[in-house]
Amino acid sequence: MLTSARGFSFADLYMPKLVTVLRERYGLRDLRADAISGLTVAIVALPLSMAIAIASGVTPDRGLYTAIVGGFIVSAVGGSRFQIGGPAGAFIVLVYATVQKYGVDGLLLATFMSGFMLLAIGLLRLGTFIKYIPYPVTVGFTAGIAVIIFASQIKDLFGLQLSGPEPGPLLPKLQALAEALPTVNASAVGLALLTVVVIVLVRRWRPQWPSFLIAVVLASFGAWLLHLDIETIGTRFGGIPRALPLPQLPVLSQERIIQLLPAALSFALLGAIESLLSAVVADSMTGRRHRSNAELVAQGLANIGSAVFGGICVTGTIARTATNVRAGARGPISGMLHSTFLLLFMLVAAPLAGYIPLAALAGLLGVVAWNMAEKHEFAILLRASRGDAVVLLATFLLVIFRDLTSGILVGFGLGALLFLHRMAQAVSVEAEQDQPDHLPGADRTRYDPKLATDRDVVVYRISGAFFFGTAASVAAALDRIGAHPKHYVIDFSAVPVIDSTAVATIDGFARKAQRHGVAVTLTGMPPAVRAALESHGVSPPRVQFSPTVAEALAGLRKP
Repeated sequence: MLTSARGFSFADLYMPKLVTVLRERYGLRDLRADAISGLTVAIVALPLSMAIAIASGVTPDRGLYTAIVGGFIVSAVGGSRFQIGGPAGAFIVLVYATVQKYGVDGLLLATFMSGFMLLAIGLLRLGTFIKYIPYPVTVGFTAGIAVIIFASQIKDLFGLQLSGPEPGPLLPKLQALAEALPTVNASAVGLALLTVVVIVLVRRWRPQWPSFLIAVVLASFGAWLLHLDIETIGTRFGGIPRALPLPQLPVLSQERIIQLLPAALSFALLGAIESLLSAVVADSMTGRRHRSNAELVAQGLANIGSAVFGGICVTGTIARTATNVRAGARGPISGMLHSTFLLLFMLVAAPLAGYIPLAALAGLLGVVAWNMAEKHEFAILLRASRGDAVVLLATFLLVIFRDLTSGILVGFGLGALLFLHRMAQAVSVEAEQDQPDHLPGADRTRYDPKLATDRDVVVYRISGAFFFGTAASVAAALDRIGAHPKHYVIDFSAVPVIDSTAVATIDGFARKAQRHGVAVTLTGMPPAVRAALESHGVSPPRVQFSPTVAEALAGLRKP
């Protein structure tokens, strides 16, 4: 068995959930439940995968390749028992921009590269850091993506005929669409509205029924029956193939790899965030716990496999994963069967896809965008605090008017600065001299106030996380408090963490005190804090250590 030098077993850490499930006496009843849930999810994924592919600027068959190949790998080797992989609406913006700039070949190579990046992130056990993305950033980029998805569907929703190619940026796109308003197709508008109404009504009155498929089938049948003059998958793309293509590696070259590196990084970052968010949703619905690093390894393999078979980016999909859980799935075999059912559709019923109106798929994606927007959470964050509102709006506006990567990076940076500012405000330095120990906090070491009556001794208490963001304010406070005593006692009992910048601050204070002939005693330190101080040379004789303030003061009174 492979074991690293750090003592963990790769086989234990990354063992697929499929193996775990099969060890749990998986029986015929479980297989039946997984078959039903897999079919249910396949029915949901069928129109959605094609719609996402079309909105991403590629042919609808590539969305099916993604769900079949990528979805199968995610379920077979992933770290979440119920995760369903496939194309996701969150990727539409990035995929469309990549296709417009580098073509489909560039997209396949970027997807291929992102797979190896996700594989490396999982194997290096870095998946846990994804959870540090601030919540306002998550809500902001999700809402921004929803706006862009809806804007990308306006052309097909209204059946507009543009004079040239549709612009990518939002404002030029809206301007071009406004100029094309005289070409509105009433039949397309009617079918789009029919699709939306059917989805809403089915979800309200029969939520267990496949609303997406029912709506698309009704719209397709209506368009065929009435001989409506509208665009369909068949008229724009010529239908979809009846089988998977042969596997083929993307064209590799050093120049091309360097050129597509930013796009691949964006795919990997968004894929990691989206898949782990989906896994968390599955955990909350089932009471189980996914393994984030194993899931990222599976996502990496799935993206590599999808690119080899001509598919687009793969990630965990929240809506389809939730559908899988609600349909009674018992394990990852459900997700594997979902991919199998989609493959059977391609083999048997592919010609029927040519009759699907693009207006119906646009209406479907309009509903997806509305559900993605997290409107309630957006409003709460706007009211919660000024800092959260700034992070939220910065992320949201940059995603809409710049790009997704800039929105996430700037939002994360602002969120980190906001956190540092709040932590810096939480730290305090207080002096005790001829005062009782009146400060609250059960974790602080109590001492007899009678021992603190010596005018030549000043007791400092530092409270809160002591790190680079708070070091300057602590240093300033230490310089302000106290006149010229003979001894400083600094209480660290309320300091949970300390970093090298904070250690340097204490070291500088101790050196300054030493030059003036003033002794320094440090008390109440947790083991990790003391180890950090000693590792940087803050130790006797420069400073003395004592378990508590009371013992330090008592020691000073001894002759």
